Amino acid sequence: MADGKLLDGKVALVTGAGRGVGREIALLLAARGAKVVVNDLGGSGGGDGQDDAPANEVVGAIRSAGGEAVANFDSVADSAAARGMVDQAVDTFGRIDIVVNNAGILRDSIFHKMTEEDWDLVISVHLKGAFNVSRAAATRFREQQSGRMIHMTSTSGLIGNFGQANYAAAKLGIVGLSKSVALDMARYNVTSNALAPFAWSRLIGTIPTTTEAEKLRVERMKRMTPAKIAPLVVALSADAAQHVTGQIFGVRSDEVFLFNQPRPVRGLGRSDGWTPETILEHAFPAFKSGLTPLERSADIFSWDPL
Repeated sequence: MADGKLLDGKVALVTGAGRGVGREIALLLAARGAKVVVNDLGGSGGGDGQDDAPANEVVGAIRSAGGEAVANFDSVADSAAARGMVDQAVDTFGRIDIVVNNAGILRDSIFHKMTEEDWDLVISVHLKGAFNVSRAAATRFREQQSGRMIHMTSTSGLIGNFGQANYAAAKLGIVGLSKSVALDMARYNVTSNALAPFAWSRLIGTIPTTTEAEKLRVERMKRMTPAKIAPLVVALSADAAQHVTGQIFGVRSDEVFLFNQPRPVRGLGRSDGWTPETILEHAFPAFKSGLTPLERSADIFSWDPL
């Protein structure tokens, strides 16, 4: 397959595509032949403000390279706006084939200091936003009997991290959303997968670094460029990836990972049933070796990226 032909005839909507990971995804989708709706509200990393420039700049870069793209400046947290993004793709390019739910914000805070506003805004953009855009596209995908959805999750949700209860909850929720979409839409040849990207961006730049180990980790992350994420997104968007759905992937520089998914690791039964006391005396000790340690992403991905 020629580089520029892999996604010929496809139309993609990428949210949060004005900067960072989303920008690189939009550029590579276009380079491989897709027509792209570049969505970006243009707000701050915390979700404040609005600026048309980031989306317009990406559209300009795609057009300069000979591709086709249009900008969209709406918020994914608004369901009507999400429907408008999908309608814009269809009205402009005649169809929609690929949705990449990448838009996001960060409002990090240690849990006992997290405000309701911090919680609501992050959940609204990440989780509700992914639902809004996916739901808007689902009707079109069902009609045309095909479609691709790629949703950005995070190891903050899959594994854990300090000060990100809102973000982690949203990102793990996106995994559940992706799996449900994969199950519900399989009959219409629609695939849905989640991807945890490791890449330096303005959002990652807000991570607090109070210890030398945390500072070293951030320096390592600066070497993981957003461009490394885009190839897997393009691959999942291709017709040849029809058999790949309901999965969780990760990209860390030149490493690609397939994550496992929650399944029972131990089981016990009692013919006389359980009481709180027998659970404490029997079940918990038996399960002890199988308990999952309280870890952060950095504890699992402890080696330098390739």
